[in-house]
Amino acid sequence: MSGFKDHFSGVAQGYATYRPRYRPQLAADLVALCAQHRLAWDVGCGSGQFSALLPAVFERVVATDASAEQVAAAIPHPQIEYRAARAEASGLPDGSVDLITVAQAAHWFDLPAFYAECARVAAPGCLLALITYAHMRLPDPLMPLFWHFYEDVLGPFWPPDRRHVEQGYATLPFPFEPLALPPQTLEAAWGLDQVLGYVDTWSAVRGLLKAEGDGRLQAFKVAFGKTWLETQGAGAQLPLDWPVTVRVGRVRPG
Repeated sequence: MSGFKDHFSGVAQGYATYRPRYRPQLAADLVALCAQHRLAWDVGCGSGQFSALLPAVFERVVATDASAEQVAAAIPHPQIEYRAARAEASGLPDGSVDLITVAQAAHWFDLPAFYAECARVAAPGCLLALITYAHMRLPDPLMPLFWHFYEDVLGPFWPPDRRHVEQGYATLPFPFEPLALPPQTLEAAWGLDQVLGYVDTWSAVRGLLKAEGDGRLQAFKVAFGKTWLETQGAGAQLPLDWPVTVRVGRVRPG
């Protein structure tokens, strides 16, 4: 499928393996605001990191992504129908959806066209949730190394749309009356290989490799790995967290 901002098809398997997983509480908090629990549409689903939570609280889930490679990397589930589809062209029937979720993907969308699609497919009372998380928090002295690579080395290679993530989606147009949600975080216990695998999935890393080759990426990995081994130990599993922001609104009145 052409014509979309495709930063992740080439790293679909790494994305499936190394991206953090959302807490079930987030899905539970969203479903508590929903009028009905029949059909959820997870948009820009990637390899299903958020989609996987929805069958516990919805009868049926349709998860779409413009990248066929990402969808192919998702773990199958009998209640989830994965589709390769653009955000603004879901193929869902009019007035059929009770919850629309977008996890770490809305900043790549043509938002006016997507919001028009939301209005078309929304059932009465349908909820829309745009979910995003910023960078992970690491202990010193790992965090300064991580931040230097993230900001100083990769800074010129982050796509412009990424700024919306840094700003917690506060700058994204959101033409819906906001609803409150409890504070949210992502949490994981990761070893060195998982942290470095996560870094490899970033869109800016693709830009760095294309522009310069892998010299500065490998230099970061060597320095970060050396500091990890000296301060945490070879087999350390560090507790990590990512702050999560969720913008929630009602697409159609109930």
